[in-house]
Amino acid sequence: MSTANLNADDDEIIAATRRWLERAVIGLNLCPFAKAVYVKEQVRYVVSPARTPEELLETLMNELQELSDTDPEKIDTTLLIHPFVLNDFLDFNEFLDVADAAVEDMHLDGELQVASFHPDYQFADTDRNDISNYTNRAPYPILQLLREESIDRAVDAFPEAEAIFEKNIETMEALGHEGWDKLDVGPAR
Repeated sequence: MSTANLNADDDEIIAATRRWLERAVIGLNLCPFAKAVYVKEQVRYVVSPARTPEELLETLMNELQELSDTDPEKIDTTLLIHPFVLNDFLDFNEFLDVADAAVEDMHLDGELQVASFHPDYQFADTDRNDISNYTNRAPYPILQLLREESIDRAVDAFPEAEAIFEKNIETMEALGHEGWDKLDVGPAR
């Protein structure tokens, strides 16, 4: 289960998210594209006060529009952190269809997409504590809003982008649960 502090204020939530991004996503090179936008300070962090999926959908749509309307040199990606809603992974996973539908309804498909991270992330056909799940585990539920143009550029620059997932699994297996816990990025087992 998640060990995230739901009594934290926005600054603490963002600090925990940044620590996860720095130590796990960038530090373990789980996403070889993340470092460049992080270093250029092109990551927008938004903590949603939403308490219902409907409120989160409204925030998501506002943030999709904000990202679409903003110069990519200022904001390349948005991390929409929502600590108070969709803490159950199955509910979160079902909401991803709603998020994808919102992108389409806003006519932003082909321009933006949504990636997902959750304290209890679990890939299909894996055990809950399988270390491979930790590639997508974060201290809080997060919807990452991405520009498809940026993804295309990054994939073009990375010769074997299709191998990232397999490499990440190897990284996590070598790290193990003890190594993950030492990163102190939450969630712990």
